[in-house]
Amino acid sequence: MSDLPPCPKCESSYVYEVQSLLSCPECGFEWNPNEEVTTGNELIIKDANGNILADGDYVTLIKDLKIKGTSNTAKIGTKVKIGRLVEGDHNIDCNIKGIGPMMLKSEFVKKSQ
Repeated sequence: MSDLPPCPKCESSYVYEVQSLLSCPECGFEWNPNEEVTTGNELIIKDANGNILADGDYVTLIKDLKIKGTSNTAKIGTKVKIGRLVEGDHNIDCNIKGIGPMMLKSEFVKKSQ
């Protein structure tokens, strides 16, 4: 039995060594066992300045945003905590104080310190 880990992409146990890399014959994925493996399935969302956002980050609105169906507006400079990041056009799930749960586009926020 080999002590090689399963493929991080397809979980196949038929992994073999090719020089310093590990390779999966089922999906063709190759990786270095000494480095962190990224399979390309990670969701990467960036703010208006190109900073990578993560769940739980604080962001600031860089534009007044009208809220559909109401006469309310989320004002520029409002600080918001990201609940989670999702795929799609509006990719930030959050809760804005005084307004409620909302989905924002990442192009209208900047990462706060």
